[in-house]
Amino acid sequence: MENNEDREKVFIEAHSRGFEKYLEELEKEAKGHDIPIIRKGTQELLRFLLFMKKPKNILEIGTAVGFSALLMAEYSPDDCRITTVENYAPRIEEAKKNFEKHDIGKKIKLIEGDAKEVLENLEGKFDFVFLDGPKGQYESYLKDILRLMEKDAILVTDNIFKEGDILESRFAVERRDRTIHSRMRDFLLRLKDEEALESVILSSGDGMTLSIKK
Repeated sequence: MENNEDREKVFIEAHSRGFEKYLEELEKEAKGHDIPIIRKGTQELLRFLLFMKKPKNILEIGTAVGFSALLMAEYSPDDCRITTVENYAPRIEEAKKNFEKHDIGKKIKLIEGDAKEVLENLEGKFDFVFLDGPKGQYESYLKDILRLMEKDAILVTDNIFKEGDILESRFAVERRDRTIHSRMRDFLLRLKDEEALESVILSSGDGMTLSIKK
């Protein structure tokens, strides 16, 4: 029997015009090596938001092998620039190869290092932020993300349900996952109470939030 992710993927693909061939191939290759890639629902939403917002400066936390950065480069304006942050060396090397091959417009700048340290020292303003890094660190990133977001900027946060664990009681999840469970719950409460943001939770994929800086 197919799991929910497989069923979602089939259904969405049946109602989608699809993505560039190289993105489809990168997705297939990454999944073949058990490297997590943003789900089809997230891909579709990102593309829609990029067409709507037409961002000039995108910040991504969590590069992995570069799939989502390349997707954003593909569907953002020609003069858009993307700064993406990754700390895991093997994925950094793979991302560099993928950017060299597919980032034709040279839109993407990869910063290597711990995201919290990078964000604390990063300057500039961004009108679109995609947060898809270590789930247990989301709340610790938020202060600097807010500082870096310009007015009306959009923050997209992925995988907030963590395969459904976050929907359960803390005591219903594995002991090893309870710290991430608590931290993600804290992050979601922080979003709800953050006066600088207007946020909504979406059930698409593995759960997402959309936030706009007032």
